[in-house]
Amino acid sequence: MDERAALTLLEGELEAAGDDAAVVDGLVLTTDMLHERTDFPPGTTRYTAGWRAVGASLSDVAAMGAEATAAVAAYAAPEFDPDELLAFVGGARDVCERVDAEYVGGDLDNHDEFTVSTTAVGRADDPVRRSGARPGDRVVVTGTLGRSAAALELFERGARADGSEADDIDEETLERANELFRFEPRVAAGRVLEPHATAMMDSSDGLARSLHQLAEASDCGFAVEAERIPVADALLDVADGEDVLERALTFGEDFELVATVPDAALEATRDATDVELSVIGSVTEPAAGITVDGDRLADRGYTH
Repeated sequence: MDERAALTLLEGELEAAGDDAAVVDGLVLTTDMLHERTDFPPGTTRYTAGWRAVGASLSDVAAMGAEATAAVAAYAAPEFDPDELLAFVGGARDVCERVDAEYVGGDLDNHDEFTVSTTAVGRADDPVRRSGARPGDRVVVTGTLGRSAAALELFERGARADGSEADDIDEETLERANELFRFEPRVAAGRVLEPHATAMMDSSDGLARSLHQLAEASDCGFAVEAERIPVADALLDVADGEDVLERALTFGEDFELVATVPDAALEATRDATDVELSVIGSVTEPAAGITVDGDRLADRGYTH
């Protein structure tokens, strides 16, 4: 059973499950777990790991249209290297500051693999769920897609997975990869979208999978135009041809917001956001399914 199947199982047991975060009396809560083998490629700095791990939880808060308040992290490693620990906290603190939240600590433990569990909290008077999309709404995406796909390519180019010596590592390439891995959680954009969006989630599992999850929750379909999908310049630098669209659609881990907005609110929403908001298609009736340029879009993406 993969993560998605497990979540489906738990949704039948937990009433609050199913969105990017749980909501309790206006308090938005979310938690994530990241592992070195699956989430931090060789060459990922501890600063980047702290930023990315905490940022992933802040992105869930953003996807609910909530104001981010604070975050904590449980840090586990085979040993506590002082420089690595301080770098991790530095990254966690800086990503919180980027969205006007506060990193307030956490827990430490020994573990045979570097592992991080993060929790973020926020507040929202009227959180945006995944279940409100209506036929005729427009589908929008913040920022660009493919940053993380490009970063992984650069990590693979910059360092060998077998633990190469320093003189075998391309430091400049790794620095660029780490920079791409440090995404900005779209909390500000989520706050702008909150009064207008009918459904919203983040793109951590990829655009294709996000559309399928929104369609399932909202009982709708989507018609997307490939040329409107915002592709990151960094991905264009490392991939070409059909591979670009494939990675933009399915790689995931970009933590952009995917939302549906009534056409009447679109212009005001785009004018108020501090990041590019691309219209990539429209919400359709459920019988129409999910398509890109008229072709069926498979439910593929990041699976834990």
